[in-house]
Amino acid sequence: MPEGDTVWQAARRLHEALAGQALVRSDFRVPQYATVDLAGRRVLSTIARGKHLLTRFEGDLTLHTHLRMEGAWKVFGTGERWRGGPAHQIRIILGTADRDAVGFRLPVLELLRTSEEEQAVGHLGPDLLGPDWDPDLALANVLADPARQLGEALLDQRNLAGIGNVYKSELCFLLGVTPWLPAGALPADRAEKLPALAKRLLEANRDRPVRRTTGLSRRQTTRLPWPDLFVYGRAGRPCLRCHTPVRVADQGDGSQERPTYWCPTCQAGPTPAAGSPQRWRDRYPRRTG
Repeated sequence: MPEGDTVWQAARRLHEALAGQALVRSDFRVPQYATVDLAGRRVLSTIARGKHLLTRFEGDLTLHTHLRMEGAWKVFGTGERWRGGPAHQIRIILGTADRDAVGFRLPVLELLRTSEEEQAVGHLGPDLLGPDWDPDLALANVLADPARQLGEALLDQRNLAGIGNVYKSELCFLLGVTPWLPAGALPADRAEKLPALAKRLLEANRDRPVRRTTGLSRRQTTRLPWPDLFVYGRAGRPCLRCHTPVRVADQGDGSQERPTYWCPTCQAGPTPAAGSPQRWRDRYPRRTG
């Protein structure tokens, strides 16, 4: 599932494959850009901005893509068989003399002036893996609406950029609260830890082929197998701390897939099945300063 760390990895792969090279061909397989040809343009860079990818070309031109749930960029050598999905799922091909970058199932694909990139990403909050990271601003954004569920606030890319369903669930577990806890009810000591913890998780995983939040690899423990994640994807399995079965439910209005995992013993706060936001606000009063 693409989140800030995997998008950062995609940006690095594209940059290493294309930057400094002139395109020998481009193939846009979306109606809006069917006649566009970028052949001859030199690729300047590819960067990640939260979950967005920006590939810049000479001549003040940027390709903006977003992977969302199913999208992927794959890089292949000349003559290498393409893998990543059937041909009808390919949305764009960028080819150099020795590399082909192929975008599969990209739900967002647009060309814009590099000088106007803010139109696409200017709404984003501080990027957990970017040079604009500002922990104080990120925390202030998350707490700006005290009644909003913490999980929803973490997923809002306007607050901080890079967190998806996986890190939402893992962060809430590590903070010891449910994702349904009102943001304003988050205890002050845990709120202070949130930005640094989120950044540490994404930074630790941006160079790993397999995302891991539990801190131990399978080679470092005799327990077989040792899970890579505390709660995400582990519904019905025992919590690694207390052995209570992990639970799962959707969060939000149902318009998007937002599977949310939590331990009912280790995490305090309301859940879809029991409890109420008001009861937990009484236990954890709103921050006033």
